[in-house]
Formats: sequence, C-alpha cells, structure tokens
Amino acid sequence: MAATLPQIQVSAQVRAVKFKINARLPLATNLNNNHNNGPILTLIMLSRSWKFGGLKCSYSPNGTNPEPKEKEKRLAELQTKNTGFWPRKIFKWLEGNVDDSPRIPEARGSIESFRNEAFFIPLYQLYLTFGGIFRLTFGPKSFLIVSDPTIAKHILKDNSKAYSKGILAEILDFVMGKGLIPADGELWRIRRRTIVPAVHLKYVVEMIGLFGRATDRLCKKLEAAAANGEDVEMESLFSRLTLDIIGKAVFNYEFDSLNIDTGIVKAVYIVLREAEDRSVAPIPVWEIPIWKDISPKLKKVNAALKLVNDTLDDLIAICKRMVDEEELQFHEEYINEQDPSILHFLLASGDDVSSKQLRDDLMTLLIAGHETSAAVLTWTFYLLAKEPSVMAKLQDEVDSVLGDRFPTMEDMKKLKYTTRVINESLRLYPQPPVLIRRSLEDDLLGKYPIKRDEDIFISVWNLHHCPSRWEDADKFNPERWPLDGPNPNETNQNFSYLPFGGGPRKCIGDQFATFENVVAVAMLVRRFNFQMALGAPSVEMTTGATIHTTEGLVMSVTCRTRPASNSINSDSEATPVSR
Repeated sequence: MAATLPQIQVSAQVRAVKFKINARLPLATNLNNNHNNGPILTLIMLSRSWKFGGLKCSYSPNGTNPEPKEKEKRLAELQTKNTGFWPRKIFKWLEGNVDDSPRIPEARGSIESFRNEAFFIPLYQLYLTFGGIFRLTFGPKSFLIVSDPTIAKHILKDNSKAYSKGILAEILDFVMGKGLIPADGELWRIRRRTIVPAVHLKYVVEMIGLFGRATDRLCKKLEAAAANGEDVEMESLFSRLTLDIIGKAVFNYEFDSLNIDTGIVKAVYIVLREAEDRSVAPIPVWEIPIWKDISPKLKKVNAALKLVNDTLDDLIAICKRMVDEEELQFHEEYINEQDPSILHFLLASGDDVSSKQLRDDLMTLLIAGHETSAAVLTWTFYLLAKEPSVMAKLQDEVDSVLGDRFPTMEDMKKLKYTTRVINESLRLYPQPPVLIRRSLEDDLLGKYPIKRDEDIFISVWNLHHCPSRWEDADKFNPERWPLDGPNPNETNQNFSYLPFGGGPRKCIGDQFATFENVVAVAMLVRRFNFQMALGAPSVEMTTGATIHTTEGLVMSVTCRTRPASNSINSDSEATPVSR
C-alpha cells in the first residue's frame, strides 16, 4: 500500500505552484473546500513525478470576492484565454494517461539470495507469499513469475503466437543458432513441420531396440562394479547413457561414451556445461568484447564447439552421399535400416535447407534429448532408493512383464506402474523446472495487463508442487496416477502438470523420452538393487536448464540375477530372476 502523501495546499493568492504526483493506487483527484485551511488538492498517481508551472487560482476563504464582480468576471475570462483553463486540462490529461488497472504483486530480491540454492526454490517460497503471478525485480531488471495453470495455458497454448523464447534463445544462440527450440515465428513453424514427421511410429519402434542395447552396455559396467563391491556415481553414467542414445538416434553417431572418453565426447560435455552455465549466469560476460579474446574458458569452449560443429558437418556430408546413392521411395514412415536417424529422414525427405540450419537442428535435438533424460533417470533412482516399497512393486511388474528379454513396443503398454513411476518423478523433479517466454505484444494475464517485451518464467516446479492442487505434494507416490487412467499430460491435468511443456511448442520428443526412460528403468531394476551408498555426500539440487545434483548420485549396486550368458540379448534364454 502506498504511503500517505503530504497534502498540497494551494494558496488563495495568484502564484506558481509546484507539486509531485505519486500514485500506487488508482488516480484519485479530490478538491476539499476546507473553510478553515483553504482548498486542498490531492493527486495520487503511479511511480512517476511531474511538475506543473503556471497554475493560478483565485479564491477567498470567507466566500467574499475581493474585487468588484465586473472586474472579477473580466479577469476570469482573460485568465481562461491565456491558460486554456489549466486545472481542467491537467486533470483531463492525468485521467487519460495514468493506468488505474490492477498492479501485479511485486517482490524484490538480490542475485546473491538466489545463488545459495537452486533458483526455483526461492521462487517457490515467493509463490506461497505472492500467489500465481508476481513480478520479481533485481535492480533495474524484472521478470514475471507465473505459477497459475490458467495463465500458463494462456501463454503456452491459447495465445502462444504472442510469445517467443526470449532470453533462452539469446543464451543458447552460440550453440543452437536457429534450431527448433530457440527459433521463433515462421522459421520455427517451417522447421517443426519438417522435423516432427521424422519421429513417426516405425522410428520409435526402432528406437526402443536402441534403448535396450545401450542400457545393456550400462548393465555390464554395473555388473563389474557390483562384483568388485564398488560404489557407483550414477548421475554421470546416466548422462553417458543418454548421450550414446541421442547420438545414434539423431545423427547416427556412435559416441560410445560409456566405454571411452574420446576428444569429441569431451568436447560435447564442454559445450553442454557452457550452455548450462549461461542459463543461470547473472551477467552475460561472454558478450563483453575484450573478454571473448582473453578468457581461457571461452577459448576452450570455442575450440570444443568448433570440433562438435565440424563433426556434425562431416556427418551431414556423409549422410547426403548415402541418400544420393540409395534408390529410395520416400513415404511417411520411411526409415533406413542401416541409418534410422532423424538426420537421414530429413535428407531423404528432400529438406531443402543449408547445412548450417541442419546443424543447428541437430545440436538442438542433441542437447534437449540428452540433458533432460539423464536428469529424469538420476532423480528417479534417487526416489526409488528412498522408497523401497515402490522399488519392490516396480521390480515385481518388470519381472512379470519382461522376464529376461529386451523390452518391445508391446511392453510399453504393459509396463504401467513403471510409467507411473516416471510420471511421478517428473512431477517432483520437472525437467526443466522453468519455461521461459517473452511477450511480443501487450496482453492480459488473468486480470493483469502486461506490456510487450516482458520476460516471463513459468515455474513448472511451483505448478507441480502446489499444495492446493496435489495431496501430499512433496511425497513420492506413483499411485496418485491410476493405472487404468490416461497417461497424465498437460491437457488432462489442466496445465497443472507440464512434464513436456504444452501448446504448439510442446516437446516433440515426449514419446521418445518416455519410452527411453521406461526401458532404462525396467532393465536396470530387473537386474540390480540400488541403495544410497554409505558415507555418500548428501544429495542436494543445483540447476541449469535441468535439475542436477551438487555432488553426484553415489549408489551401492547389487545384482538381483545371474543371466545364463554374460550379456542378455533379445533372442537369448536366461535364468529366471531370483531373490
């Protein structure tokens, strides 16, 4: 509430008056004819100050005219001609130019207060205080924080054309360029129409096999660790697993990062970490001209980015030659058995874009598809280790459905509880925890008008932890999602649940990511028990584009089964699971 302002008394004598107008409330203009003190002019307005000169008044406190009526009349006429009757004009101008619409609640903060923990945690505390929409101000910069599902739906779906990716596109430009995530407007529409068909059903079926083969390689590493009684840092292994998967799925490249650290693998991680760092940096030091030339870190990043870009350019060239040489009949579910990648589909479809645009798209899919899935697996196994009863129920389902074979597309329909475990993990640890937008035009969010160029954070974390929406909101409870019900998404949960965003810009790889996580979780819990390692560092959250741990996820892994051979494959027989 605005502080009470001193009242400004206007003298009865003709004089120039200066006064300040300050309103945090709707404009109120009152002329109080106080017979003892003379007229009092009170003006309240919004956070600006004006000075007016030349305001003249003639007034007698006792109600008598100091001069003859005729002279007073002529003076009044002359004054009106000369001034245009300023008071009336001033009040009319103020009424037309001061916004008396509802003000968005405002919270002020310091950058330091957000550096001590994952930034979405302070946002949650502010949400409990200020509600579903508030303005967070840091000095001259401010952001709108949205935690209201109705407003989120308006931004993401109902009026999505009025919003861009804003600062996210600016931050990721160095690595994603005009790829699918940062692109806006007509370019985004063109690229989405081109890329979405590549993720067709036949492709997804092929990918389920890829998920199984990649996870089997991880299982071999865990078997060796279990045999030696070694604790395992799972977060880094999940990151390598998903990097190997996305490399083959998107551009048919075998990173093999679970087994070796090649130069390209190291380069990819340097670039990924830089993208994460920039997403939370309070000051964009990389934009300072002299810093670009002298910073050892930026030189290292630029060298790594060049290696990654050169590798992608080579892969594009190789794939182009392959497409030119093959006799293909392209159709909606086209797939090349030797190279079922998205890149091959795009080139075979006749996608007429530059290698630079293709590279931007591939890099976007690489980063988006790698980081999110690795984070989902990390937090899922953390939750399972804390809830042994959920782990036991999950293992029972997997044993019943899979036995000792690789998962198939048909199994995706049967692994219902496994899917609900993933759904609940994504509710508690959404990836990403915040969606970023920028208004391209004036709009109305609920009852609040906003201007063009407002930077907006839609807090998925707040939506997913809302105590009035979710019973025991902080509890890991996969059974809150009925097994016989639909797979929860933004539509059937009224935008209170946004695991993959929503609206036209919803993640195109939602089904890919869900099946990837289901396959990995099912294969791992079928063969191993997981517990937090004794003496392991406390698991705390930090964040960039996704939620990471501060010091890794160190676990103790023990085998549940001894396969008949050293490696399970889709055709081999293996001994039944035993406990």
